[in-house]
Amino acid sequence: MYIISQSETISRIYQSLENTKDLLVSSLIYGEAHVGKKSMVSKLYKESIWVSGENLKDIQKALNESSYVVITNFEKVTDLDFLDFENSNIVAICNSKTISSRLEDKFAFIYHIPSLREREDDVKLFSKEYIEEAKKIYNIDKEVEIDSSDIDISKNLKSLKSSIYKSVLLKNLDKSDIYKILYNYFYNNYEGSNIYKEHLEIFEKALLSAGLDIYKSQLKLSDVLGINRNTLRKKINEQLWNRL
Repeated sequence: MYIISQSETISRIYQSLENTKDLLVSSLIYGEAHVGKKSMVSKLYKESIWVSGENLKDIQKALNESSYVVITNFEKVTDLDFLDFENSNIVAICNSKTISSRLEDKFAFIYHIPSLREREDDVKLFSKEYIEEAKKIYNIDKEVEIDSSDIDISKNLKSLKSSIYKSVLLKNLDKSDIYKILYNYFYNNYEGSNIYKEHLEIFEKALLSAGLDIYKSQLKLSDVLGINRNTLRKKINEQLWNRL
């Protein structure tokens, strides 16, 4: 199977689409944005004409030219009665979370793609894939592990990929990279009358946060930092009440 997935639901949908791709029937695939609907369809319907649901004239033109049409953004179709799907193989892709009875009457097959929140194993598999992609892009040879707290699936594959790439990059920055990032930040935000004090928290907050997460003890951290415990406690109260 083309897709990285351990979901039985995804496998069944893909198999069903594969079995009906040469038949003159209409299918609707719906689910949240960025769950892999377009990727799945593109593997099976490369030769079909692809149009967006935003323009009825384009859809009708495609239906007149071919019996095999894929309609994306189907939730934006404003007039269902205008479309005639008879004697055609139509695959519609819809980002709506629910489907109306009118749509149920229009399509022979309706498939729901679950969100990544319902596909824990797929999150792990896609995460591994995106880590390898990011390593190639950033030219990283060593192994990279991403903490689950750094993974964002609020927008499914879109946010997952973004959070993985960001984590891989952040975990492999050296002093030179950090210097350049800080230089550009300060260069673009160098204004005010108390710049040093205003931006000092960027250093202290990161330094103290990391230290507390590593040592789990203010007493140990004060020894490592070489500062008085009372001074450390004061800095923690000033800086870490609202972490970046």
